[in-house]
Amino acid sequence: MFINRHLEQVIQNANHAYAVLLLTGPRQVGKTTLLRTMAESDRTYVTLDNPVIRELAVTDPELFLQRYQPPLIIDEIQYAPQLLPYIKMYVDEHRRKGDFWLTGSQMFHLMKNVSESLAGRVAVIPIQGLSQAEISEGSTGAYQPDFDSLSDKLKTAKEMNVQEIFKRIHKGSMPALYETEQDIELFYSSYVNTYLQRDIRELTQVGDELAFLRFMTACAARTGQLLNYSELAKDVGISSPTAKQWLSMLLSSGIVILIEPYFNNALKRIVKSPRLYFMDTGLCAWLTRWTNPESLEVSAMSGAFFETYVVSEIYKSFLNAGKRPPLFYYRDTDGKEIDLMIEKNDVLYPIEVKKSGTPKADAIRHFKALEKTGKRMGTGNLICVSRELLPIDRQNLMVPVWLI
Repeated sequence: MFINRHLEQVIQNANHAYAVLLLTGPRQVGKTTLLRTMAESDRTYVTLDNPVIRELAVTDPELFLQRYQPPLIIDEIQYAPQLLPYIKMYVDEHRRKGDFWLTGSQMFHLMKNVSESLAGRVAVIPIQGLSQAEISEGSTGAYQPDFDSLSDKLKTAKEMNVQEIFKRIHKGSMPALYETEQDIELFYSSYVNTYLQRDIRELTQVGDELAFLRFMTACAARTGQLLNYSELAKDVGISSPTAKQWLSMLLSSGIVILIEPYFNNALKRIVKSPRLYFMDTGLCAWLTRWTNPESLEVSAMSGAFFETYVVSEIYKSFLNAGKRPPLFYYRDTDGKEIDLMIEKNDVLYPIEVKKSGTPKADAIRHFKALEKTGKRMGTGNLICVSRELLPIDRQNLMVPVWLI
């Protein structure tokens, strides 16, 4: 079953404005399926996963473009960066919009080559796994924390209880898991093996795949926590510089994200380390060995997974709208902390996340700490597993998690 992706309109707009678009993100998030579904009948599809075609692209890029003429989809472009200068020459000669649709699963080398070869000619569009709004055919658009926007979402959002939420968290967001019923353990085991054996080994200098797997697991165990390279390195038995290099791979391939602390000149006593989050909670659960949603829901990590799910869903909502996610967190040296903040048009919208059906009103007590920033305060949200959208006070709302 194909699930309509909210990025379709962003891709259509880019297709009319740029000669080249690059859809990039982790493996198995639906890049190829989306582009092939959107493509018209005259657009040729070619994948560089095919070793024969890849050899032609690498050794004779000019002949490749004679053999496969635009409009064209080139899948896994990172395997033949030699093509990019020739695509540039073709684009400059023909000056047509939408000639090349490219996909790339890895970013560490790819983006350097793209920025050097196709600057000003390419729209780079990141994609992640399915959002809850896509799965439930809900409303599109970046997350809006105000009452009117959330009320509108009530018309299309599917209500979910805590068991359903954790089933979704444990399953993750890979489209293949929603197309056909399959063994989740086997899927993620195969996914990680492919990621390690193909992408990491072929495109980087990682010599010890087992150590890298332990590093991924250590990161998964810290989802929602402050990033500490020394602790990660110590747990895995590697150096801090290696930990930084390996984390950059996870970041550039879209496996994890970092949420930076909010800072302005009025804030002096803040914690400056970013927070680490996995983008796919199913992969995170597999790495940390939670074999079923029931165990995960009652575990010591349930709060971290719930927060990771909320952050990743809000993050994806901005990506799917073609926007850079304006997300931050707040924590000062006095221990005051706010899980997430949206900064939009110089207004701050604080968000607290609680895995509770009836969280106490003092859960948002630290929102007042933002008054010292000098910025205007927008509607605050307390995202939880309540069943209704309710006001906490004149400025803040209790938001059921299925509404994000």
